[in-house]
Amino acid sequence: MALFLPTYFSPISQYSAILKSEKILFEVHDNYQKQSYRNRCYIYNTNGKQLLNIPVKHPVSSVRKKTKNTQIENIGNWQKQHFNSLKIAYRNSPFFEFYVDDIAFIFDKKYKYLQDVNIDTFLFVSDALQLNLDFKSTNSYASVSKEEDYRSLVVAKSLAEKSSKQYIQMFDEKHGFIPDLSILDLLFMEGPNTINFL
Repeated sequence: MALFLPTYFSPISQYSAILKSEKILFEVHDNYQKQSYRNRCYIYNTNGKQLLNIPVKHPVSSVRKKTKNTQIENIGNWQKQHFNSLKIAYRNSPFFEFYVDDIAFIFDKKYKYLQDVNIDTFLFVSDALQLNLDFKSTNSYASVSKEEDYRSLVVAKSLAEKSSKQYIQMFDEKHGFIPDLSILDLLFMEGPNTINFL
């Protein structure tokens, strides 16, 4: 059982590890940490690497909150901003039009908890890649062997241990290849062929 943290349109490195796992367990009883892929992803736009960040509510007290209890701060329209950013960045990509209608619901649905957004993004990508993945969420903080523990992939500041093969990106002639962006970057560029790069 491979252990992952649910993230927002996960980086390519996480999907590469997910694809090699027969059964997936999502850790939801960890303490929420800032500066992680739990509430952010990176895409490629005309200026290079762009952050898409979901605003979350932070507790007034010093008590640490669990990832499963992390609520979205729905002030402002982050969903509209993120969807517009994706449209601007990828509207001319080979497969954006193929997936745009299927992904739109994530930006229309009203969410209370961050975990629900992340599971929906996982389900969208799984469906887009026609992956039949068996997954569950933890009932308590999980302990697994080091070989099966992929929770460290959630840290946004760390470099992926193994980056994916290079592929053509929208603006690589201007900025060069940017590794380990959101899985959306690879999906919109390669479509069903995405699996060959993971």
